[in-house]
Amino acid sequence: MALQGLSFAREFEMPIFYKEEQIGKRRVDFLVEEVVSVEIKALVKLEDVHLAQAINYLEAYNLEIGMLINFGANSLEFKRLINPKFNQLNQENHSNQKFSR
Repeated sequence: MALQGLSFAREFEMPIFYKEEQIGKRRVDFLVEEVVSVEIKALVKLEDVHLAQAINYLEAYNLEIGMLINFGANSLEFKRLINPKFNQLNQENHSNQKFSR
């Protein structure tokens, strides 16, 4: 990613908000350009639970787009994820709190 000029953070810890209150923290495998969550797996097969986890992270972080990538199968598996509950206004309000380094 760095070779492509993309900013990213590994194991990025992010606060989780509920009704404007911070209720916990989670770590995303990669946060790219402060807007895309990337979850990495090394499993024989991706299952629905892995997809649900990645979507839950998008919802909790209020990120619009994510990727779920599995290197453990016979061939590379990846899923592009869209957060159906994405809130652009909420993203802008919390961006400085979430992504300050």
